[in-house]
Amino acid sequence: MAAKISASMVKELRERTGLGMLECKKALGEAEGDIELAIENLRKSSGMKAAKKAGRTAADGVVAVKVADDNSYGVLVEVNSETDFVARDDNFLKFVDSVVEAAFAAKQTDVAALMAGELESAREALVQKIGENIGVRRIAVLEGANIGAYVHSNNKIAVLTALTGGDNEVARDVSMHVAAVNPRVAKPEDMPEEVLTKEKEIILAQPDMAGKPAEIAEKMIGGRIKKFLAENSLVEQPFVKNPEVKVGQLVKDAGADLQAFIRFEVGEGIEVEKVDFADEVAAALK
Repeated sequence: MAAKISASMVKELRERTGLGMLECKKALGEAEGDIELAIENLRKSSGMKAAKKAGRTAADGVVAVKVADDNSYGVLVEVNSETDFVARDDNFLKFVDSVVEAAFAAKQTDVAALMAGELESAREALVQKIGENIGVRRIAVLEGANIGAYVHSNNKIAVLTALTGGDNEVARDVSMHVAAVNPRVAKPEDMPEEVLTKEKEIILAQPDMAGKPAEIAEKMIGGRIKKFLAENSLVEQPFVKNPEVKVGQLVKDAGADLQAFIRFEVGEGIEVEKVDFADEVAAALK
């Protein structure tokens, strides 16, 4: 007669292993309700290790690119690990290569769709082997007449830039500039209205704006917004390799026009929970 599996038993096993409800319920059924045996069986199957790691923040890793031979499109991928040590591991980098190749072949930006099947199995196997959480975070595809790519030497920043003309060396130079300077938008007119509204609020709150007549305040706001746009728009920025020339002029002199750029930096936007070492040890002992 099969043992009755209660909700409280499933809850306890979930809390002790970090695994999903259905997996815990199945394990308890196979162990006839014996929680310790269920844990032992789960450990033997190694599923628990991967599930435990899934709760950790993977904010390190690498970014990688691949561009078509005719420079008509490129793919940009971020794959995360928990530590930089793993990000330099050959097995991890081989997995990254397989993700890039698959995304490139399919022009696929949907991570879930790309990972369905063999790639997800490869990821899970790598988690088991390395002992860290590993995840494909995002994929981007950029198409255009002339796609240039640049990857920083530590594989933490990568950029794709699309130009309408010019040679690929210029497109790569612009990508390198984007990697170094990190502009917000390609052109001033691309700046979101909500960003400009917020910037105006900040300017108005500055001490030197207090008591200014409306017409003077308006001129001051206009001048500072113009400066803000120049500093944060790619085409208006001094080119890093030659500050005497703006990026927009560099591109124009090459007989091209800037279409768009995409910049990935490893871990940007990921909130990493800061845990005190003493607290972490205490939690582990519990």
